[in-house]
Amino acid sequence: MRGTRHDTPNGGEQPASEGKYTPSGDEGLGAAVAIVIDNSGSMEDMARGDSRPKYQVAREAVAHMLAATDSFATTQPEFPIKVGLYHFATDVTRAVDILPYDRTALRDALSSMPPPNGGTAIGDALDAARLDLYKAGVIRKYILVITDGENTEGRSPELVAREIARRSEGAVRMYFVAFDVDADKFSFVRDVRGEVLGAGNALALRASLDTIYRGKILAEAMDAGERLTLPADTSRSKRITSDSTRAKRP
Repeated sequence: MRGTRHDTPNGGEQPASEGKYTPSGDEGLGAAVAIVIDNSGSMEDMARGDSRPKYQVAREAVAHMLAATDSFATTQPEFPIKVGLYHFATDVTRAVDILPYDRTALRDALSSMPPPNGGTAIGDALDAARLDLYKAGVIRKYILVITDGENTEGRSPELVAREIARRSEGAVRMYFVAFDVDADKFSFVRDVRGEVLGAGNALALRASLDTIYRGKILAEAMDAGERLTLPADTSRSKRITSDSTRAKRP
């Protein structure tokens, strides 16, 4: 389902359940990434040091970032990588479901996003992405948010982030890129073992997204894939061979 409004399960500031999140089915090897892009009215402002509005700069940077998934899929064909795309203003829209990486679907969704308009529902977007990550069927879960402003609609992103960290028991990793806004406004993400990077212009945005997506998310996923594709007794076999060699030495 593409281009659909995503109704979050906890509107406003209603008390949330305290129980641990449970997946909708069995989970296996793989990583799921929910990319969440700010599409509020302020994204129509011109990017610093650029002749383009911030929303165009952001969409181009995300497309460039996603190209790293191609090389990952080539080197780790047995490790499933699933990517979904969301954008938010006053409401949250799921543009691409969290499914096996589909370069064409993601690029088409980025190019067909509507013009920026409305408020900034960061907390609701986090909640929507989290809900879908638990339907993705893989163990590793990530949310990557690109935003240029503070929350103005729906639930508080700090409360939602803390709830996600608590109820997922750290299984959902959260990353924020603060585009042309003070990164300290999202310092709560660091409190829940996430990461926040600032980006003042187009070049810095690309660099920050690359640091998080390729340097953190894909690197961690690749490390897991390499460890899990090794034969289970490889280290033991090496140790036995080494011990035998030492035993034969005079």
